[in-house]
Amino acid sequence: MMSSVSIIYNPAARKASNTNIDRAAFFLGREGFDVEVLRTERKGHARQLAEEALRKRPSLIIAAGGDGTINEVINGLAWSGTPAAILPMGTTNVLAKELNVPEDLYGALRTAVGGTAKKVSLGKIETERGGLRYFCLMAGVGLDGKAVHDVNPAIKKVSGGAAYILSGIRNIATFSPERIEFLVDGKGFSGYTAVIGKAAKYGGNYKVTPDANLQDPFLFACIFRGGKRLDLLRYSIGVLRGTHLRYKDVDYLKASSVEIRGRAHMQVDGDYLGLSPARVSVAVGALNLIF
Repeated sequence: MMSSVSIIYNPAARKASNTNIDRAAFFLGREGFDVEVLRTERKGHARQLAEEALRKRPSLIIAAGGDGTINEVINGLAWSGTPAAILPMGTTNVLAKELNVPEDLYGALRTAVGGTAKKVSLGKIETERGGLRYFCLMAGVGLDGKAVHDVNPAIKKVSGGAAYILSGIRNIATFSPERIEFLVDGKGFSGYTAVIGKAAKYGGNYKVTPDANLQDPFLFACIFRGGKRLDLLRYSIGVLRGTHLRYKDVDYLKASSVEIRGRAHMQVDGDYLGLSPARVSVAVGALNLIF
């Protein structure tokens, strides 16, 4: 019986052209797979398509797009046991960089069909209204979440990752954050912005939580305690330089769970989530991921 593969792709992703998707399908067909191509039509659709694809019991589901599309597919596949692979076609492709998956089409395809499926642990964020979202990379709280919230879609389409940088600069100049309380494994901390990492990479090749690893059952929380504009600018420069963990007003903590108390903007894997309060924990071994 021929093995089957479902490709779920986002046509809005920068490199997810019909030509590239056709090339991917042809490559997989030549490798002996029965290929189904599924196109997303709206935000959240990739998760729905992944859940529907599971009913056909495919050998593999491939997420083709940016980190947001990959996140949606992963949310549809968590705990299913069906292996997932990625074709990085987005703006920054942070997960591909984290996993050392090639960012060229055929390199990524060869990894998808020739790589090893490994059990990875996902971050899990639960909001006070009962929402639940898994993530591979990070949850950002405060300035980080607000910057994602304010990204201009038109600028993002033209400039890619520069849209996030512009939003961040604008928010450093104008944003007045509120203090947020964090319970990290039951111990109290406070700050004005934070990144809770399940992976090391952030925004490309930067590392806010350099010790985080998808194969480890832990989170790393980086909490920035200062709330003045100069503090926010200093933290941003520190992240760019890789020196932020040396600052005396930055808490860097290994954790199993983090409770976020207070009202703050949140993002996961580069997509806006909403407002806290929320609880972040680890879904140990929730996904089979090929890399």
